[in-house]
Amino acid sequence: MKKQTVWLLTMLSLLIVLSVYYMTSPDNGEMAFIQDDQWEEGENVDVNGEGEGTSEDVVTSDFTAEELFASIRLETQSERDQKTEQLSEIVASSEYSAEEKNEAMEEMETLQETSSKESILENTIRASIPYEDVLVRAEDEVIQVTVKADELTKAETREIMQMVSDEFGQMRVEVKFQPSK
Repeated sequence: MKKQTVWLLTMLSLLIVLSVYYMTSPDNGEMAFIQDDQWEEGENVDVNGEGEGTSEDVVTSDFTAEELFASIRLETQSERDQKTEQLSEIVASSEYSAEEKNEAMEEMETLQETSSKESILENTIRASIPYEDVLVRAEDEVIQVTVKADELTKAETREIMQMVSDEFGQMRVEVKFQPSK
C-alpha cells in the first residue's frame, strides 16, 4: 500500500473518531485542550517502593476525566502511528542498509508490544479494582498510571505498582488519580 494511501486512511479515521466524539460529548460541543504544564504532580514512586509522595495525589483539569483520558489516548496513538509510518518508510526504502531496516522493524515491534502491554494492564487494573477508567502510558523509562477515582489508598497504589511490575518488569512507576467531575 502506498504511504499516501496509508496517511489518508489514518487521517480519515482520526477525523471520524473526533467527529463522533465531538457530536456525542455531553458538554454541548465545548472542547478544551490541556497542556502538560496544567497537570499537578501526583505521587512518584518506583517499583522498589522508593520515591516521594504528596499528601494530595490529585491530577486537576478544567474538563472531565473522560475527555482527558480520551484526549491523551488519541494523542499517544497519533504519535505512535506517525513513528510507525516513519519506520515503515525506512523498511520499504532501498536507501537504507539491511541493519537499519532490521533496527526499524525491531522498533516497530517494540512500539506494538508497548501498546499491547498498556492495553492489557489497563484491562487488568480495571478488572481487579473496579475503577471507572484507567490510563497507562509507557514513556521512556517511566510507566504512568492514572485511575479515574475519587481517592486512591496506599494499598491500591501498591497493588497497581505490582501489576505494572508484572507486566513491564522493574521500571519507575507514577500512580495518580483523577476524580470524576
